[in-house]
Amino acid sequence: MTTRIERDSMGELEVAENALYAAQTQRAINNFPVSGQSMPQPFIRALLLAKKAAAQANTKLELLSADTGAAICKAVDEVLGEDGYMKHFPVDVFQTGSGTSSNMNANEVLATLATRTAAEPVSPNDHVNYGQSSNDIIPSSIHISAALEINEKLIPALTYLADAIKAKAATLKDQIKTGRTHLMDAMPVRMEQSLLSWATQIDQNIEAIKNTLPMLQSLAQGGTAVGTGINAHEDFAEKFNQELTELTGVKFTKAANLFTHIGTQDIAVSVSGQLKMTAVSLMKIANDLRWMNSGPLAGLSEIELEALQPGSSIMPGKVNPVIPEATAMVAAQVMGNDTTITVAGQSGNFELNVMLPLVARNLLESIELIANVSRLLADKAISSFKVNEDSLKQALSRNPILVTALNPIIGYLKAAEIAKQAYKEGRPVIDVALENTDLSREELERLLDPAKLTLGGL
Repeated sequence: MTTRIERDSMGELEVAENALYAAQTQRAINNFPVSGQSMPQPFIRALLLAKKAAAQANTKLELLSADTGAAICKAVDEVLGEDGYMKHFPVDVFQTGSGTSSNMNANEVLATLATRTAAEPVSPNDHVNYGQSSNDIIPSSIHISAALEINEKLIPALTYLADAIKAKAATLKDQIKTGRTHLMDAMPVRMEQSLLSWATQIDQNIEAIKNTLPMLQSLAQGGTAVGTGINAHEDFAEKFNQELTELTGVKFTKAANLFTHIGTQDIAVSVSGQLKMTAVSLMKIANDLRWMNSGPLAGLSEIELEALQPGSSIMPGKVNPVIPEATAMVAAQVMGNDTTITVAGQSGNFELNVMLPLVARNLLESIELIANVSRLLADKAISSFKVNEDSLKQALSRNPILVTALNPIIGYLKAAEIAKQAYKEGRPVIDVALENTDLSREELERLLDPAKLTLGGL
């Protein structure tokens, strides 16, 4: 590999001849061969947008020349417009806890490109990083990237899932199934009611996530090294947020307390908690689908999920509920990510949290996984499943728990005797009730009508 010599405050270092980055990035590459995972693409995008907003703000504040500011902005556009631009950002996630290596990676790449078009050399520290510190721009980039991903991907995906569930529920108003508590037979429910319960779960999650956005869209930018704003113009934070809002179409604001946003990751922990809540909901929906689809002969077999692929390498004809299973694994991963973010959030020591790259990685992974699997669940499981009406009717007709509807008339103890006899003899509860009460078959049919029982009341 052909190399060139680059210099930084620690001396000289060989860097690949064609690399856009310079010495500090190369040191990070050498120092952190840990996971082979670079920072997530949405984070790098947010970091680059933040650099552009900073250049525009500093230009308007007359702290950068118009030529230098324009060159930096052009460099950002050039990088973001390049397919595969992540190759310029190879620094491992598991790096210095402030994310300084990733910040300098971006500074060096943009300085290299900006120097090609500017009248004078553009410095990664003195120009691209002007008025900034890794300690405020990395926490800001975590917030920016998560806010953009939530607004652009997650909320639309969850809304799509909720809408798909509601649309499917509307087609199932007349389908009545045996309700289950403790996985045991209970009073009947309409399938519409079961699905609308899922839809409400997703709607609640959407609302909870939206409620975190005002905090998430408040930024540490302007606090620089420790929160005091040393080396940044007093109007920089306000100008920065104005420029960033215009660039992204998402409203960003200066944090009420810059020290809090630099020294803690409480807001990221809160957002992750809402993502975990969403994961819990997805796990519940996925497991309900798996149980309802179980069989086809020895399970509940209430529904038939779309057949997507062979289910076994040895058992011909077997088909498995692969989308609900993938959903359950996503849920498990998001729950694990939340635990990691919680531990990382505890690593705020005095004026800086020192697990920032890890928070960014796990938070963005959780958002991406939920957004992606929500659309799969909507399209390939919920919208496409078929109802096995014969299975529903057979289970309902033999369900002794229907006798609950007779409690107000014959009392709990008498109803329990009828239920136990129906269980023991494997007979329909209406036949046993006819033998053991003074109620006519016509009246029993009315009282034990599963459709009526799904309406509640006396």
